[in-house]
Amino acid sequence: MEVGRWKVKTVIEGKVYDPLNGKVFNGRITVEKGKIKRVEPGGTGREIITPPFIDSHVHIESSLLTPAQFAAALAPFGVISAVADPHEIANVLGTEGVKFMVENGKSVPVKLFFAAPSCVPASPLSKAGAVLGVKEVEELLKLKEVKSLGEVMNFPGVINREEKVMAKIEAAKRVKKPIDGHAPGLKGEEARKYFEAGISTDHESTTLEEAEEKIKLGVYIQIREGSAARNFRKLFPLIEKYPEKVMLCTDDRSPDDLTSGTINRLVETAIEEGISPLKALRAASVNPIIHYKLPVGLLRPGDPADFLILESLKPLTVKSVYCNGRKIAHNGTPLFVPPAISQTLNNFQAEKITEEEIRITALREFVKTIIATDGELITDKACLKARKIKNNLCSDTDNDVLKLVVVNRYGEKRIGVGFIKGFNLKRGALAMSIAHDHHNIIALGASDREIVQAVNRVIEVGGGISLHAGNRNITIPLPIAGLMSNSNVKSLAAKVTEIKTELQNLGCRLKNPLITLSFMALEVIPKLKLTDKGLFDSERFELTFLYC
Repeated sequence: MEVGRWKVKTVIEGKVYDPLNGKVFNGRITVEKGKIKRVEPGGTGREIITPPFIDSHVHIESSLLTPAQFAAALAPFGVISAVADPHEIANVLGTEGVKFMVENGKSVPVKLFFAAPSCVPASPLSKAGAVLGVKEVEELLKLKEVKSLGEVMNFPGVINREEKVMAKIEAAKRVKKPIDGHAPGLKGEEARKYFEAGISTDHESTTLEEAEEKIKLGVYIQIREGSAARNFRKLFPLIEKYPEKVMLCTDDRSPDDLTSGTINRLVETAIEEGISPLKALRAASVNPIIHYKLPVGLLRPGDPADFLILESLKPLTVKSVYCNGRKIAHNGTPLFVPPAISQTLNNFQAEKITEEEIRITALREFVKTIIATDGELITDKACLKARKIKNNLCSDTDNDVLKLVVVNRYGEKRIGVGFIKGFNLKRGALAMSIAHDHHNIIALGASDREIVQAVNRVIEVGGGISLHAGNRNITIPLPIAGLMSNSNVKSLAAKVTEIKTELQNLGCRLKNPLITLSFMALEVIPKLKLTDKGLFDSERFELTFLYC
């Protein structure tokens, strides 16, 4: 592992942006033995010194990268820390998966922190590869790298004060660690009951009205800009109006979207839109550091010497990145190499499927159909007419009503089949072992034959992403839990871009079809989703009949 040399004493000069105290001044920072010794006025440097950036809520697994590779991808952009909720790998491997993430993150010179997943599986109606009960959650909360209880997605369970859900919340309270929220669309009395349980953050707000109502309940709003859910443009005015109650996060980002950074781009955009630089920097650093009690420096004497040297704020250009007084990235390049993983972990027991197993007998013509929207995780629902061939309901590419399939990968031969609109695929099929949060195999396609071919290719490689069209197949193997590769971000970004380009050639117009598809099985996000057990109505929180 290469990293910039640690010096006994270093003096950095420049224009200091101190968002904690709301000050900008020409200053001189003295670093000794990895700590900030002094911060004092003076100095003539033109470069800008700021605290580092923090992603306050992210699922690293969505990047297809290991924590170490994720860190190497983002350190050059000034993102040296994150609070990662590893509930993706926890749904596959339980506590063993979470501990893998923690240990792998410690192998590189950054500051990755984690949440103890609270909802594994996401709801009692989802079949995952593991279950984290109260005992397992309590065990994880004891780890020093675990800084919070992960997003509590079972919001009906919180509102109704269900015993097992509340026991996990109480476990976090006992160790004085904050509790992260997940409250899409909750308002009024339901929102009050949810947050009164002790939940202090939410990253699911999509409108200013929703976010402000939650802020008035004492909640920190984490403005999300992921690859599928993009809420920053609607919510960034909150940074100016409520500077002490806003954080920035990505939630889920694909590798091709990481190549230009994450939080750095949100800070840059906020400043371009007229937000005070100090307030934008506060949202990116001060608020998450204080809320989660992260051991990350804020340019104070006695703090770890964590800081960025920027060439400019508009555009925001990161020159050098320091962590514990050591330079870990410079001019867009990490100064460390993530170690190779000698042994991979997985839980993949799926058997190949046949066309017969995904056929739907045409009992009626109209079916409940998931309506996917670009840039949103929330779906709509409609009763649409499916195409009938020999008494079998099939994909109707002319009207964009495609067959959607979820295959259990944990040893039970169970397949959920439904329909979805919004992908506009004219030919081919896409399958992958990334289906939040249970991570069974999810697939859609223009024909039953191609869906089966794509699914079976994922099974052959033990988890991954497969695009099948005619005689052409593009596959990205994901040997770590069927979720991650040990490749670097550039390699994975190239493969993901290749698949996205081919999907466009096949008619798809979604900006991020992979991540959008991955959320079509997450039953805790409204309105209609598909699991291996069948269609799930998230508003009623129950399985529902396919036919209208």
